[in-house]
Amino acid sequence: MAMTPNVQIPGVPTPGLQTGAPTDEIQGLTPAQLLRRRVFGHQGLLIGGTVIFLLLLVAVFAAYLAPHDPYAQDLMARMKPPVFLGGSWEHPLGTDHLGRDYLSRLIYGARVSLLIGSVAALISGVIGTAMGVSAGYFGGRVDMVVTFLINVRLAMPVVLVALAVVALFGGSLQVVILVLGFLLWDRFAVVMRASTRQVRSREYVTAARAIGCSTTRVVLSEIMPNIVNNLIVVVTLEMAHAILLEAALSFLGLGVQPPTPSWGLMVSEGKQMMLFEPWLVTIPGVALFALVLAINLLGDGLRDVTAPENRN
Repeated sequence: MAMTPNVQIPGVPTPGLQTGAPTDEIQGLTPAQLLRRRVFGHQGLLIGGTVIFLLLLVAVFAAYLAPHDPYAQDLMARMKPPVFLGGSWEHPLGTDHLGRDYLSRLIYGARVSLLIGSVAALISGVIGTAMGVSAGYFGGRVDMVVTFLINVRLAMPVVLVALAVVALFGGSLQVVILVLGFLLWDRFAVVMRASTRQVRSREYVTAARAIGCSTTRVVLSEIMPNIVNNLIVVVTLEMAHAILLEAALSFLGLGVQPPTPSWGLMVSEGKQMMLFEPWLVTIPGVALFALVLAINLLGDGLRDVTAPENRN
């Protein structure tokens, strides 16, 4: 049977004769241009990164942005409503039961939430990543010991253990950070162990061993760059988890102690007036929601941008 040759009709694209301009355009870009294109093409990453960046600026320049001293009490000006409920611009978000400016406490509370979330995630990340990579790379008895420790940790309820430890040693910013840092490493260990086990059998890892690279070099140069996208996701998840746990501990009175501004503590102090002045709970609650959502959006976006299968 004779085959009919392709005939190019002017103005009509012919299957099989398309030039593939998008592919040619991508191939002509440098790695930096490709990265820029992926970053600015990801809406979740842009939204989450913008919110986090703004909150970081607020936390760093809190002393200049806060209209009042967050610790100053004025009983004559207590329970003033925010501007959108008929209040004055002297206190844009109103005042609490002790007459403290709510906007100033909200701004300084961003410092506490970001500090606790980032430091707790750093501590737990170092512990869990070291354990998970060691178990995944060496296997054998090392894997058995790490797996046992992970199972022990998973059998311990985080909130109850944190409540017991904080109640034993007292509630403070340092104690909360250390407790959360030493309790949230299990997800790092599980994910890093599974990722390392997948990567260690790849050809480039075998080649690095064959040419005599040390274990440290193989792990740092060949394994870690290929599992860092999974690590980014876990960091953001645990950072958000730590912020919510701190808010829960502060709400129960065992976290950051007054008069330190904390969003969880602000919710706890406003719960008694929640039926009459719901904005006392709503404002810090919305701030917590926005921060956790932004962290998750940022983590998902970074994962998508750095994942090898999503780079084109």
